[in-house]
Amino acid sequence: MDLSSPLKHLNPLSPSDFSFSSSLSPFSFFKNPNSRKPISQSSRIFAVTINPSELPRSSPQRLLKELNERKKTAFPKKKIPPKRFILKPPLDDAKLADRFLNSPQMSLKAFPLLSSCLPSNRLNTGDKTWIDEYLLEAKQALGYPLEPTELLGDDNPAKQFDTLLYLAFQHPSCERTNVRHIRSGHSRLWFLGQYVLELALAEFFLQRYPRESPAPMRERVFGLIGKRYLPKWIKAASLHNLVFPFDDMDKLIRKDREPSVKSVFWALFGAIYLCFGMPEVYRVLFEVFGMDPDDESCQPKLRRQLEDVDYVSVEFEGNKLSWQDVAVYKPPEDTLFAQPRLFRACVPPGMHRFRGNIWDYESRPQVMQALGYPLRMTDRIPEITDARNIELGLGLQLCFMHPSKYKFDHPRFCFERLEYVGQKIQDLVMAERLLMKHIDAPGRWLQEKHRRLLLNKFCGRYLRDEHLHRFILYGESVQDSYEHNRRLRNPATTAVQQAIHGLSYTVYGKPDVRRLMFEVFDFEQIQPKAV
Repeated sequence: MDLSSPLKHLNPLSPSDFSFSSSLSPFSFFKNPNSRKPISQSSRIFAVTINPSELPRSSPQRLLKELNERKKTAFPKKKIPPKRFILKPPLDDAKLADRFLNSPQMSLKAFPLLSSCLPSNRLNTGDKTWIDEYLLEAKQALGYPLEPTELLGDDNPAKQFDTLLYLAFQHPSCERTNVRHIRSGHSRLWFLGQYVLELALAEFFLQRYPRESPAPMRERVFGLIGKRYLPKWIKAASLHNLVFPFDDMDKLIRKDREPSVKSVFWALFGAIYLCFGMPEVYRVLFEVFGMDPDDESCQPKLRRQLEDVDYVSVEFEGNKLSWQDVAVYKPPEDTLFAQPRLFRACVPPGMHRFRGNIWDYESRPQVMQALGYPLRMTDRIPEITDARNIELGLGLQLCFMHPSKYKFDHPRFCFERLEYVGQKIQDLVMAERLLMKHIDAPGRWLQEKHRRLLLNKFCGRYLRDEHLHRFILYGESVQDSYEHNRRLRNPATTAVQQAIHGLSYTVYGKPDVRRLMFEVFDFEQIQPKAV
């Protein structure tokens, strides 16, 4: 086809009479706006290709193209972040103050930990709907009175139980989890509840089996509250319809069933602990859920046991404690310790044979000075103070007694049982600290923060920073290897540090564990350091 013939008809027209917009298709007609006569069929143009560089410098098309090229180099296309990470403009001071002052988290000055676990906003109509429909069923299954707890006095922590029980069932797969204050409130409850369960069962098994090492105890705990066993307990308490109101729990696959059940189970015990304390945790575990510590499913595997020839305390001899004995136990009025029976379960009576040895004379005063012991106590009888200090010194010697020293002849003359309870109380104290310090943080963030603060390598390092690792008692055969091999020494120092927390908890109680963790060892690393 000869393309020159149609162009002959365009000679009388000036170039300004044509529009070369890129939006025109190759089959568009080009008309002369000044001419009333339509262009004939022979003057139709099928395709026009213009090089932008040949356009005049003031041409709009050339300017647009240059601008696009400049944008590509100056502002390269970036990946847009997910919507949840886009920062919102900050609230002004008045709105921010109003939000915090009206938050339920700021309403309870007498119970700071409980207050920090309340939802950040007041419950709305959607929350009230769930409470009206399901809450009575949950309270009946758990064995609580059906009356609203809001009618209780302000000085009773159980007043908030209805709110916390509602939060405990709002697991990440339910319909209400999209609401921020519900999602965050539930995750903070399960973050606390997991450590409450671990400490409760550790104390129970230490007193129930006073001669056993921690390894079989950990297996017993896993057999009761391991993730794969929790759906069985939820169904035994008839709570499965509240966790999965629209699904049959037995027909769900494990990855859809177990995370939700675990989340609800942990959050439930976080709420119970905050409102009623540790005795109620034992009641719900063993009475409502029907856990049996003698059941075949939670027995430890058979292992070679070292012969234990040493005595146990009189209250344990020939007497296997039940959960009721542990739950209702109250120390006598003039007792030596905050947790006397737990102390007797971890520190064997035979430790008195080490009283007056070289470590007792040379190392004990230095260790007690570094830890700030003994604490000033107001006892009615001065002899009680002296007896407590003697037992404290023997407990400290046990904390520094490595298993290589006496374990093969006397299985309980080492720090293992104190280390076990120390791990659990350390986890719970740090969890409570983080909840009160970060009242707006979700549970998963707190979990990661908790894990990073309590890494084993850090626990041992804090003990070495205080130069207390020099007082650890090793067996003669391994003394050199432990003192000069970092891979052996560091886990040993971690265990000693946790054993000290366990001893502190049994002798003086949880406040002293806080003092050791945040003032002596400075777990949060916020205190000024000597240059």
